[in-house]
Amino acid sequence: MPEPGAIEREFGVPIPGVIRPEAEWTRTAIKRLPPSGPLDWPALFGRVAPVVVELGCGNGRFTLLSALARPEVDHFASDLLPVVIRYATRRANQRGLRNVRFAVKDAQTVLGSYIPPGSVAEVHLYHPQPYHDPRQAHLRVVTPRFLADVHRGLAPGGLFVIQTDNPDYWSYFARVLPVFFEFHDHPTPWPDAPEGRSRREILSRSRNLRIFRGLGQRRDEISAAEALALAESLPPPSFRSRGPWCDLDAWESRPAGPRRGGGRY
Repeated sequence: MPEPGAIEREFGVPIPGVIRPEAEWTRTAIKRLPPSGPLDWPALFGRVAPVVVELGCGNGRFTLLSALARPEVDHFASDLLPVVIRYATRRANQRGLRNVRFAVKDAQTVLGSYIPPGSVAEVHLYHPQPYHDPRQAHLRVVTPRFLADVHRGLAPGGLFVIQTDNPDYWSYFARVLPVFFEFHDHPTPWPDAPEGRSRREILSRSRNLRIFRGLGQRRDEISAAEALALAESLPPPSFRSRGPWCDLDAWESRPAGPRRGGGRY
């Protein structure tokens, strides 16, 4: 049983927050999402507040960080892999967080079925899996349709935050994101997490890989229907990816190694 006040570390970097006495623990897991959406945010959190969504949250490092720093904001995070959601929920529970909910679900389904149109303030996606094998390119998360769904889910002026250590994927982002967002790169570490907002970022930086970060503000002059039409005209992410970042992908993919979050790190 962890001691109250204990600080957990991962690769030498503290996990945000401290473990609270067991009497103060909360329950942040959504055991079962409704068979069809959308989600009712006020019913889910018991209040009306801005909502931040993290897709492919892995073990929840960013969501914990943001929820602790912004108690007035609610956070919904999902990942395809149950094992990483178990880590995330345990940590959020032990920190007594009431403004967090975690669910096991892939990013595309969350966006397409569970997020009401215009209902969230921010969507975050850190290190989506690039799938280096060309035969798996169709599994890449960031597609024009995915971006149209992000645009639809964001409230006017909402933010889309994305990050990768893969320059080929970044080149694709730079090509398609400006269609839906006023997009700008963020070349320096995030001020709230100078050592990394995600487990993958910490690992990548330990291997001196460059991190590509970007912020996109929703283009409010584009309607949801127009965004879908634009998505049909844009190319899919069919890039080829080769470089030292592939070695880290292979290391994380080995059967005995740490698990990644739903195709994300």
